Amino acid sequence: MSDTPLKDQPLQDQPGERIAKMLARAGVCSRRDAEKMIDDGRVAVNGEVLTSPAFKVTEKDKITVDDKPVGATEPTRLWRYHKPAGLVTTHKDPEGRPTVFAALPKDLPRVVSVGRLDVNSEGILLLTNDGALARRLELPKTGWLRKYRARVFGKITQDDLDRLTKGVTIEGVKYKVEEAVLERVQKGNAWISLSLREGKNREVKRLMEFLGAKVNRLIRVSYGPFQLGNLPEGQVDEVGAHVLREQLGVTTAKSNEGFAKRKPARRGTKASAKKKTTKAPAQKSAPKPKKPGKAKTPSKPKGGGWRP
Repeated sequence: MSDTPLKDQPLQDQPGERIAKMLARAGVCSRRDAEKMIDDGRVAVNGEVLTSPAFKVTEKDKITVDDKPVGATEPTRLWRYHKPAGLVTTHKDPEGRPTVFAALPKDLPRVVSVGRLDVNSEGILLLTNDGALARRLELPKTGWLRKYRARVFGKITQDDLDRLTKGVTIEGVKYKVEEAVLERVQKGNAWISLSLREGKNREVKRLMEFLGAKVNRLIRVSYGPFQLGNLPEGQVDEVGAHVLREQLGVTTAKSNEGFAKRKPARRGTKASAKKKTTKAPAQKSAPKPKKPGKAKTPSKPKGGGWRP
């Protein structure tokens, strides 16, 4: 135990990860709930009660919540989820409406969503156990497109949609669509596809209202490189470890291990060298004719690319 109380140690001089973030990564609670638990004096490090959620910890520190030890931080994981309409993207809804997180499979660890979808919207919603990753993927500077298909009621033309790609201002807020295409018109309804980068609150609905139409169905079909594809409504599918490394640069021990298991051996590796090793003959001699036999079918490499 340190001679200097934890509350008196300069936070900027401490190595490691913030305690609130660590508790969230360990699946104990959200960062917001962690801050509240610290305020209530329920969290201790190396036997000393914390007073700041910004305090940093390392793997060597012994952390307890309500005098119970906290397990190791979980490796970063990511899932695709096909959100149905009618669910609120929140852990607790003050109005008592059904939520996304209550509908998730019980064997799923504690997760947070990457952004949100409105209660009446549907489609792909990314889930992760890493709050820092979620915030990074939500930022507009990631440059990822969010693609939607919308069914709208009202008269819409391609010229109307082209206005959105040039940028419009609605109630003092600037909006710009990367791409907007009129797919087809059915009686009073029209199907359109839109690509956005920022994903402002109720952006698609506000843009359609600006054009004099009303959205009656909204489906997010992709979020960056992650596609909704044929994922059934209400189902969850975990993104492979190799995809996390290639698309997000996540290099946790678990993801590296999974990538190594799935990737076929390359030339020059121990695995491939072992297969090719043969005993050298004692002296040169004429090659013996090969006996006829059944040709071996080359085995397929394990794993493979991720498919939505």
